[in-house]
Order: sequence, then structure tokens, then C-alpha cells
Amino acid sequence: MGRRAVGAVLAAGALGAVGLLGGCGSSSSGNGVASKTPEQIVAASKAAADAASSAHVSGSIVTSGGPIGLDLTLSAGGGRGQLSLAGLGFELIQTGSTVYIKGSANLYRHIAGPAAAQLLQGRWLKAPSSSPEFASIASLTNLHGLVDATLADHGALTKVGSSTVNGQPVVGLRDAALGETIYVAAAGKPYPVQVTRSGSGGGTVHFDSWNTPVSIAAPANAIDLTQLRKTH
Repeated sequence: MGRRAVGAVLAAGALGAVGLLGGCGSSSSGNGVASKTPEQIVAASKAAADAASSAHVSGSIVTSGGPIGLDLTLSAGGGRGQLSLAGLGFELIQTGSTVYIKGSANLYRHIAGPAAAQLLQGRWLKAPSSSPEFASIASLTNLHGLVDATLADHGALTKVGSSTVNGQPVVGLRDAALGETIYVAAAGKPYPVQVTRSGSGGGTVHFDSWNTPVSIAAPANAIDLTQLRKTH
């Protein structure tokens, strides 16, 4: 696999993650969504998430590109955390229009070849968020874009009744065609709590820590991937 192959892996990860997201709030007061139609619940959940300044998203799914694990803290200005895509694990920071990654030896071998991987081990790489390798990562760190895409990417929904997720009251919305269930908080603000999908592309992803202050800073002495590409 050549240097650009990691871009294809990351693209597969981004597409899978966009289709499977969720979240949670913290208040215990009822919010009335249980009595609304599925369309009204989705609209209320989207409005609540769009108004949030930050959230934490974590979980795992499976796509045609392989298993994906994510543990990201996201804010309006970027994000930080860990991703694992098709066996390639790395730390991630995005701030402004720049993405930084610090990966495993396997990841660096895919990006730069065996010889350069030894020199890159333990170092941060950086590139514009619009670059081929990092564009898909940038879509994963767009908090509002991810939530909006998740809540819009479904067919007909039916309510599956009230239940709890991790002790939190929720209302479930089932998309039978996709084998997917969206759980929305039935107390406090109606954030998306969790999304589960069954089948070969299944998994579970959820959000927490809505509106918690987030500090995201660029790492020092990162190696510019665009310059690295010119020399290999």
C-alpha cells in the first residue's frame, strides 16, 4: 500500500462514522419529547445538538474498510482524541484548518515507507485539513456537521418507546430499513444519546459531556506532511 492509501482508509472511516453517531445530556427533568412524533423528536434533537459548543463521541463500528474505533472530544474549533481505522491507530488533533496526527509504526509505514517510519516514530505529522490524507479526518472533527448528517441520514422512523441508556431516560426511534435505532434524551435537553446499527456494518456510538469546556492546542515541532511527501 502506497503513501496515499491511508487516505482511502480514512475516507472509509469517515463515511462509516458519519452514519453512526449519538449523544447524551445530564439533566433529570422531563423534556416532553416522548409525546412528540418521530419527525418532531429528530428536529428537537438536531436543534439541541446544533446549539452545543462541545461534546465527546466514542464507540466502534464496522465498515467495508474494516473496524473503526473512535474516542474524540469535539468543539466548534476542532477536536482531539484517538482513532483506530482498519488496524491503524493514531492520536488526532485538529485546530483551525490544520490536522495533526501521531500514529503507530504501521501507520507511518503506510504514509512514508519503512525507512521513514523509524524516523517518524513518536513524532506528530501535520497537514492542511483539505489535504487528500486528512480531509476525511476533518469531517470527523466537525461536531455540528457529524450530528446533522446523522440525524438526516435515515428513512422512515417509528417510535420504539421509552427506555434507558446508561441510566438515562431516552426515547428510541427505529429505522427498520437500516436496522438502526436512534436514542434521544427524554430528560434535560433532547440530545442524541446513542445510535446502534445491527448487521455487518453495525456498531454503537454515543456522545456525552455536552458543553464541557474543551482546550485544544497544536502540538509543538510537528513534521509537515506536505514537505515529507516531496522527499519520498
